[in-house]
Amino acid sequence: MKIAILGGGISGVALARMLAADGHQVTVLERAERPGGLCKSRRYGEFTFDEAGGHILFSKDRTVLDWQLERCGGAAGTVRTERNTKIRWHDRWVPYPFENGIGHLTKAAIVDCLKGYLEAHVQRRLGTPCPANFHDWVVWQMGEGFARHFMVPYNEKIWKRDLRTLSSAWVAGRVPEAPIEDILKSAVGLDTEGYTHQSVFWFPKHGGFEALVQGTVAGGGFRLQTGVAVQRVERHGTGFRVDGEPFDLVVNTVPLPQIEAAFPELPEPIRHDIRALRPISLINVMLGVRLDAPLPNLSWIYLPFAEQGPANRITYFSNYSPHNAPSGHGSFLAEVTHRGELRPDGPWLRSLIQALGKAGILQPEHVVLAEWCNNEFAYIDQDLEFAARIARVRSWWDQSGYITFGRFGRYEYHNSDQCIARAMQVHQHIREIAASGAPARPVFR
Repeated sequence: MKIAILGGGISGVALARMLAADGHQVTVLERAERPGGLCKSRRYGEFTFDEAGGHILFSKDRTVLDWQLERCGGAAGTVRTERNTKIRWHDRWVPYPFENGIGHLTKAAIVDCLKGYLEAHVQRRLGTPCPANFHDWVVWQMGEGFARHFMVPYNEKIWKRDLRTLSSAWVAGRVPEAPIEDILKSAVGLDTEGYTHQSVFWFPKHGGFEALVQGTVAGGGFRLQTGVAVQRVERHGTGFRVDGEPFDLVVNTVPLPQIEAAFPELPEPIRHDIRALRPISLINVMLGVRLDAPLPNLSWIYLPFAEQGPANRITYFSNYSPHNAPSGHGSFLAEVTHRGELRPDGPWLRSLIQALGKAGILQPEHVVLAEWCNNEFAYIDQDLEFAARIARVRSWWDQSGYITFGRFGRYEYHNSDQCIARAMQVHQHIREIAASGAPARPVFR
């Protein structure tokens, strides 16, 4: 089959490599000057940074993890790290997840968290239904104390809206309930560990996370065309045309609001729904520092409070690989979300650096490099209308004969490993189409 894949992020190039290995004639069309999407990296002198925050190589699915590691050169091409993440809770370092580290809080805060958690635990056992909005879900799941001391301020910092206007669907069933035994152990000073599936992760030794994309493209057997902004995709007989070129199948991974205008057959109500799928954007600030001593053995940390500055998460990026910074230096990534209004300037960058200094993250006078990049499509804004809206959008695509997937190609809150897992699913689906000759049925059910 001759297949066009729109978008050269990890979803698109992973699928292209899999399909090319089956003998299909695959073309990837990417608007930017090089592939990568949210997985791109960049260099400043001897510093390497990721453009969209601190990605890591990990997966609950061993097949997906092995696929990622193979693209990055296996054990020889990657650094294995035992995760060490913290929350900067006022002037204290608290283990992450927060519920596993409450023994590190003040006594008053421990009592607040325990009292609220036990009350919430009882209410859930009595059958209190899961709330539809995110704020009330936090209280329902974790209690008033956890909500006030971490969950609400941290999530308001990320989502930049009243949490009562966000749906709970993106976390309900996705975030596991903390065992009550772990909460009680933590409260009396016995540390427990949460999110054990991320307890170990890997990272490319050289080139930042983009090494995963480059390793996927290299020898992939498909045609990659960059600098191509697709203008028109339409049916033609039993196949399709992309800007006039015929294809047997078209797969989209481009953010839907960026590509909808190229599909003239989209019904207006669906087009309206797509245009309402607004993203939350991310400014990623890349900081290089001179070191008098090695950085603390931290992977990343969370800054939940407004007085800690605008950043919500800091990645200790040079701890991921010693090649991310030159000798005698370290590097950080500071993530700041926004809704399209933020354009950093010199004073803003200086204020962010001063806030990180005040929070005990770095010494402002040791900063030797401060750059930033904007990622328009970073997080999915799952407001109360999102579930119904995206269901209508997905239904049209699933019946259209086209395939769309990816973090913003299908609006699924997926990390890169989950995007690769989806690519494997789409790959198997196309294998079945090629074998049977039958028209495409919906991939996702």
